[in-house]
Amino acid sequence: MAINHGRKIKNTFYLIRAVRLEYFTVGYNIIEAGVAVGAGIAAGSIALVGFGLDSIIEVTAAAALLWRLKKELRTGESFSEDDHSAVERKALLVVGLTFFALAAYILTETIYNLASGKQAQESILGIVVAILSLLIMPALAIFKKATARALGSKALASDAMETWLCSYLSLVLLAGLALNALLGWSWADPVAALAMLPLVIKEGFEAIEEAREDEGG
Repeated sequence: MAINHGRKIKNTFYLIRAVRLEYFTVGYNIIEAGVAVGAGIAAGSIALVGFGLDSIIEVTAAAALLWRLKKELRTGESFSEDDHSAVERKALLVVGLTFFALAAYILTETIYNLASGKQAQESILGIVVAILSLLIMPALAIFKKATARALGSKALASDAMETWLCSYLSLVLLAGLALNALLGWSWADPVAALAMLPLVIKEGFEAIEEAREDEGG
């Protein structure tokens, strides 16, 4: 009885930590999305707008995770394995589909800008956003991954990977914006956007595949 009570307390602790991490994710990414999309539209930067849209996707994914985590917190011991699997599948599907939505935007806009010869302007504000994200997102991803491991949550682990993806996108975005600002290489922006695609699509497939495996299992 004492062991089960201890496990329950430990599980509740990690659930609360996970909820706080997701609330931080939502708050930070709402601000980041607004700044990045606004700066991207002003500069005509596909990579910057795509980065901002990824932030909106992270908000969507975090909201799905919040729903899943808070549901488990409310139900406590009555939250059965079947209930756990059902909400995990739904959360994973949401995360996976949002990756594909971002990939579709990046590909469409990149092809259009390359075909039309549209050039992105430099964006100092975009560079600042990329640097901040590059500093914050890795730490957030590490905390999410550790919490996901403690809870045995594939959906939270997938969300942690999306946060790592945001770190990678920050680096790619920073490279593209810096090359454009320092050397005038406007083509670096669509190239940076295209460099985001492989990992975006890969993570989308993996999230949906995990959801299907859970359903089959």
